[in-house]
Amino acid sequence: MSDDELLAAEFEAHRGRLRAVAYRMLGSGHEADDAVQETWLRLHRSQGIDNLGGWLTTVVSRVCLDMLRSRSSRREFELGEYDDTADDSTQGHPEFEAELADSIGSALVVVLQTLAPAERLAFVLHDLFGVPFDDIATIIGRSPAATRQLASRARRRVQRPEAPSETGDREIVDAFLEASRNGEFERLLALLDPDAVVRADGAAVQMGSEALVNGARGVAETFAGRARTAKAAIIDGGAGAAWQRGGETKVAFGFTIVDGLITEIELMADPEVLGPQRVQLV
Repeated sequence: MSDDELLAAEFEAHRGRLRAVAYRMLGSGHEADDAVQETWLRLHRSQGIDNLGGWLTTVVSRVCLDMLRSRSSRREFELGEYDDTADDSTQGHPEFEAELADSIGSALVVVLQTLAPAERLAFVLHDLFGVPFDDIATIIGRSPAATRQLASRARRRVQRPEAPSETGDREIVDAFLEASRNGEFERLLALLDPDAVVRADGAAVQMGSEALVNGARGVAETFAGRARTAKAAIIDGGAGAAWQRGGETKVAFGFTIVDGLITEIELMADPEVLGPQRVQLV
C-alpha cells in the first residue's frame, strides 16, 4: 500500500466522527461534507502528525468556525435544509448513528443556530464529543476559563432556549465600565476576582496594551480612569464592551464572570475576529 493510500485509509477511519462534529456545528449535511473535504485537503498537505485523531478534530472544528463566522446571518439557511439521516459516507457507521440518536433533533438544530460561533463550538466539542476545554481553547483563541464559560452559557440556552440573556453579567460589566470611567479603584476591585487577569491579543499589544496583567489590583490599575468611550456590547453571545472609531469596532472587551466576579478580560483587536457576528453593540 502506497503512502497516499495509507493516509486515505487512516482518514476514512475518522470520517464518521469528523462529519458528526461538522454536522452538529453547521446543521447542514452539505456544509458538513464540504468541511470534511477541506479537512482532507489540509491533511494531504501536512506532514509529521503525531496524534491524527486530535489533529483532524482540531482542523475540522476550525474549518467549521470559519464557515460559521463567514455566514451573513446565523439564520442564513432554512430549517428545511436539515435532514434527519446521514449521507452515504456515514450511514451504517455505529459511532455516528449513536451520537446522532443521542444529540441531534430539529429542536436542537434550531437552538444551536442562535448561538455565537465560539459558543457553539465549545458546546458541541465538549458536551457532545468530550473534547477537553484546554484543547478547545486553542481552537477558538480563548483561555480555558473563558471557553468553559462559553460552553456553560450555550448549555443553559440549549436547556432553556426561551430564557432571556444573562442580565446579571450585563449589570456587572456595566458597573465595571462605569467604575473604570470614573476612576473608582476600590469599586473596580470589588467587581474583580482576586486572581483576575487581562489578556490581550497580538493586535491589541501592538496598540499599546500589555499582553498579560495578573491579579485584581493590576487589572484595576489598568482600567482605572479609562474605558471612557467604550460602549456596551455583546461579545460571542455574552456581555462585553467595544471601542469603535468611525463606526468600526477597533477593540472588543470580552468578560469571563464566575460567581458574580470578573475572572478574565480579553482585549481583542485583530480585525479578522471583530466582525458583526462576533461583536454587536447594545
